[in-house]
Amino acid sequence: MQFAVGINMKKESLYEKIYNDIAEGIRTNKYPPGSRLPSEKELSELYKVSRITSKKALEMLADRNIILRMPGKGSYVMEKAKDSAYLQVLGKKRDDGAGTIGVIMDAFGASYGYQLLLGIERECKKHHLGFMLKCTYGSKKSETEAIDELLNLGVSGIIIMCVHDETYNEEVLKLTVENFPVVLIDRNLKGIPIPYVGTDNYKAAKELTGWLFDHGYANIGFVTHASVQTPTILERKNGFVDSHLEHNVVTNETTWLTNLRSMLPVDSDKETASELSDLKLIIDYIKNNPGLNAFFAVEYTIGILVYKALKILEIDKDKKVVFFDGIDEIYDPQPVFTRVKQDEFRIGTNSVDLIVEKINGKPGADTRLIPYEIIEGKSLQVT
Repeated sequence: MQFAVGINMKKESLYEKIYNDIAEGIRTNKYPPGSRLPSEKELSELYKVSRITSKKALEMLADRNIILRMPGKGSYVMEKAKDSAYLQVLGKKRDDGAGTIGVIMDAFGASYGYQLLLGIERECKKHHLGFMLKCTYGSKKSETEAIDELLNLGVSGIIIMCVHDETYNEEVLKLTVENFPVVLIDRNLKGIPIPYVGTDNYKAAKELTGWLFDHGYANIGFVTHASVQTPTILERKNGFVDSHLEHNVVTNETTWLTNLRSMLPVDSDKETASELSDLKLIIDYIKNNPGLNAFFAVEYTIGILVYKALKILEIDKDKKVVFFDGIDEIYDPQPVFTRVKQDEFRIGTNSVDLIVEKINGKPGADTRLIPYEIIEGKSLQVT
């Protein structure tokens, strides 16, 4: 997706400054075709930056066929560098302040992500700002490639929904160290000072679990995918556990199911078989824990699989399923399932507001927690 652009952008980041200065030097013939450019070490000393930063600027120029990097010999201006479209685009960008941001999503769909992107698109229009979308499908490697590609395209900031993983992506950390404008959405990186927009997952999970207790469901199973230690899912787990403590109920982790995989985004065509495998796991899990009368699923797709399993076992009217997110009912004004409804649209608009602030040089790592709702569903006893 890409839209018309034109806002007052931030002061250049360090590697952009080096990139733009060299590009300007090529345009003005300070660095004529065939000439050798300063080395990474010379640039790092001149601009008082790390060699990682100077290297990144030179790599961007090389990726755009503006310069040629020769290991052990240096970097040289290409013969046709002055005719490069990238140099012309860069010049226009510096003159009129036009800008584009990158948006990286793990994945998106009707149950979560679609409204978030609508919010981003709407707010970008408001700021006359363009955006480019990349999806990573659960791959940290794809996430790294998306970051590199967006940086090479010259985006002025990146909004990113990190992949489900228990370790941080070093490329995201590098952007933060180099003060490049980055805003995280949906999944926060604990202990890392990066602006974040999302839901208070701990509070929402605690409230959703409390709803079950308040409605007479005291034996609750916890069902999640294999990424239970990622920040967002960990917050939901902690909210679930602490709600038990508040209600003087002992949490029994032996009644949890934590190894589902079909709902994790993957760039493949094997999702159907994986879903059937997970469905079998859930059926066996329910059979082995007959005392459970409710199930807390961390995401919509998991909740629906649990409900399918209950239907197959013909006990769906005796058990309750709650979860996060979901698809609003169009034909039935009364939803079937009780769930946490995140305000995706506002998460999207706020992420753009925050990235614009960072682009314009606002310091700090703001956290914006967007209000959510507990949508109460009708009883599954109703036919």
